[in-house]
Amino acid sequence: MDLKLKDKVALVTGAGSQVGFGKAICVKLAEEGCHIIAADINLEGASATAAEIESMGRKALAVKADITKEAELKEMVNKALDKFSRIDILVNNAGGMIRGGQFLEQTVSTWDKDLALNLKGTMLCCQAVVPCMMERKYGKIVNISSSSAKLVNPAVMMYQIAKGGVFIFTRSLAKMVISQGITVNSVAPGWSMTTDFVKADAGVKEGMKARFMPETPVGRGTEPEDIANTVAFLVSDVSSDIVGQIICVDGGSTMQ
Repeated sequence: MDLKLKDKVALVTGAGSQVGFGKAICVKLAEEGCHIIAADINLEGASATAAEIESMGRKALAVKADITKEAELKEMVNKALDKFSRIDILVNNAGGMIRGGQFLEQTVSTWDKDLALNLKGTMLCCQAVVPCMMERKYGKIVNISSSSAKLVNPAVMMYQIAKGGVFIFTRSLAKMVISQGITVNSVAPGWSMTTDFVKADAGVKEGMKARFMPETPVGRGTEPEDIANTVAFLVSDVSSDIVGQIICVDGGSTMQ
């Protein structure tokens, strides 16, 4: 299927990890013909991703940006517009799980950090990019959330609440901007051995498999390519009738 993404300009946050969803999304979109802005708080990692995209024959820009800092996001957008003149696609992939212990041990500071990284950052990125999309009456936004937001696990309560907020934010923003030619959706990944636990020792990995595998009908963890393929479809014009949806890509672990 031709996704008709040739020469579209895509900004992907959290694109610095060389084993993460962000890089996989960048590579997939480049394969489909997109030019890429790889943004990450880790400029070295973002630069490595951008270099790989350029080796594929596409244009790329690496930008250092902390998604929790409004000024850095404005600078990120300015750099993107200086190079490409437009942003067609925004993928809010940056995020992460901040552990703060059991509930009674958690601090306000830890809650603030988790919510800033996993919810406020997505909002700020949209706030920075949406105006230039509205000017052109065109845009595709995908917010990466988490299928864990549909579950209850007190050990990761803060993360689940923040990602649940991304669900609501996605639907609200989608309803607000669809009349401006902008579609907004969310992809909710499941557990992943190649991203979540890639640095864990063998014992931890086996323990995680034993914990999650019985709940996952497909019999494996989510791979970066699973997320990248779904994002590519959602940011293409062939998915134009899909608006404000939460697409769980989790091997069936949260099927209803």
